[in-house]
Amino acid sequence: MPSSSPSPAPKPLLPGLRGPADLKALAPAQLPQLAQEIRAELIAVTARNGGHIGPNLGVVELTVALHRVFDSPADQFVFDVAHQGYVHKLLTGRGGEFFRKLRQTGGASGFLYRSESPHDAFGAGHAGTALSAALGMATARDLRGSSEHVVAVCGDAAFTCGITLEALNNVVGSTKRLIVILNDNEWSIAKNVGAISSYLNRISTSRTYNRLHHNVEEFFKSFPAGVEMNRVYMKWKRETKDFFVESSLFEKFGLRYLGPVDGHDLDGLIKNLEFAKHCDVPVLIHVLTKKGKGLEAAIAHPEKFHGAAPFDPVTGENKKSAPGTPPNYQDVFGQALTRFARADAKVLGITGAMPSGTGLSHLAAAVPTQFFDVGIAEEHAVLFAAGLATKGFRPVCAIYSTFLQRAYDQVIHDVALQNLPVTFCMDRAGLSPSDGPTHHGLFDLSYLRCVPNAVVMQPKDEDELVDMLHTSLQLKGPGFIRYPRGAGTGVQIKDRPAALPIGHAEVLREGSNIMIWALGSMVQDALKLAERLAAEERLSVGVVNARFVKPLDRALLLSHAACIPLLVTMEDHVLAGGFGSAVLEALHDGDCPTAVERIGWPDKFVEHGTNQEILRAAYGLAPDDIHRRVLARWKNLQESVSANV
Repeated sequence: MPSSSPSPAPKPLLPGLRGPADLKALAPAQLPQLAQEIRAELIAVTARNGGHIGPNLGVVELTVALHRVFDSPADQFVFDVAHQGYVHKLLTGRGGEFFRKLRQTGGASGFLYRSESPHDAFGAGHAGTALSAALGMATARDLRGSSEHVVAVCGDAAFTCGITLEALNNVVGSTKRLIVILNDNEWSIAKNVGAISSYLNRISTSRTYNRLHHNVEEFFKSFPAGVEMNRVYMKWKRETKDFFVESSLFEKFGLRYLGPVDGHDLDGLIKNLEFAKHCDVPVLIHVLTKKGKGLEAAIAHPEKFHGAAPFDPVTGENKKSAPGTPPNYQDVFGQALTRFARADAKVLGITGAMPSGTGLSHLAAAVPTQFFDVGIAEEHAVLFAAGLATKGFRPVCAIYSTFLQRAYDQVIHDVALQNLPVTFCMDRAGLSPSDGPTHHGLFDLSYLRCVPNAVVMQPKDEDELVDMLHTSLQLKGPGFIRYPRGAGTGVQIKDRPAALPIGHAEVLREGSNIMIWALGSMVQDALKLAERLAAEERLSVGVVNARFVKPLDRALLLSHAACIPLLVTMEDHVLAGGFGSAVLEALHDGDCPTAVERIGWPDKFVEHGTNQEILRAAYGLAPDDIHRRVLARWKNLQESVSANV
């Protein structure tokens, strides 16, 4: 009997998707194949480029279901944080080569941006914003009398953000039509913490709660007027304080609760979304998903694969760094803080759901009683630290530069105003290339320089970072240390840290023609520039490691301005209100009209890019560009002097 030939492989579906209409045209039986292809594409692209692989693998079916039921961009999806928007991009015409350049120059952003596609109804990069934004959009719809649907897709960790709870409190008072998806995977970046997480776990695992609600709803719906009877039942249950069946937290806020729903069951998701689409009250659908589904390594290590560096798609192992690559600043910080905490029980570390990203995982492993993860709640983290500081403890808040923006009121009102000794360690200060404008730490000097009592500093290398942490832990008031993403310089770290004199800069190289005042990561660039100008132009160029932005070393600065024709400032920060601005203010106050050339980022939101070099070149900050600017300024000064002789 002849053997049967194998069935031909099904035709790939993903390459043919040009938008949601193509998705709607697929047969239901084709959707599992599409989900599998999407997961394969996600893994292949993020393995090469890095990115938020875990969150996106978890929302494949959910995103497919959303686009099957609703009509984007007329209907609008608001994704919280938006780092789980990769699937949405693939389904809205952004696949192919554009997606394969994800997080690289000329490719798709790792987040959602209104400027990238009309399907991106609202941009985001920080957690907790979706519900407020969606509520505003739904209310605007009601005010203008249109009929589109607004869907907020929120991770469970978003409900630990105060702003989400503020929005939840205002939903029923603002609109009668809003759909909220609670994507519950038990993780933010690290494992979720706190009472909200525990509560969601209880209602997602309570058989009694879910069976009773399901049975009561099915009972009412069995009658001809069942939908109206069920609506009356829900209203009665709220008003009688759960006399019949205990309601969920969300029902107490006035939202119709559906779920929990299996987030990987397309048929169940579509049915629940269709039901929510026709409700005349705000609805919350509680969806249970598996973060990292489809990649065993991501399931086994969800924190590592939340936002992963390039990795081997088979083993999940990160691609190895070149031999001799220096440690990352975050790990240098985490290891140093662990040393200090072991020596002093009053030294505490606080993170907002980012123990690994900040390096505090070292402290959590070694001295867990001195480590606190408060979830995605930066405002609480800062106020919590302030309370600890009033009792004699030395709290260290490790928060990314852009995330600290969220707690600005607490920094001023609760820490600085009371002059409390809280140390803020701000990772990702400066450019964070592949993440883009929501994550570039380019504004912290501007928002901190104006705060009384603040001591603001940045190290030139890893050893100085440890010195600054040691120094800040001895301050009587708040200290802020900013440092960049990624590897350090490879300098040897001393066995015993040194306490730095507050407000004193460090002269690394003397000069008589030009003096470069550089901050942090720009110090190495400044030294190379000085060497080049000396070798090619026979100029005497000095370099100062500024170290402190506040207080600035005014005495040294004014002494240089009195005898050196040109000062140059260099910073990985926006020029508006930054380090160079501090130098100009000091010179003005000292009545010293010395020429100053400021090197820094312009008054623009800088896009994402493949690496620092590409973005710096795009904004005139490549080494050759800086060399040309400084040399041109020097020659103009010399011509002016000659013209006035």
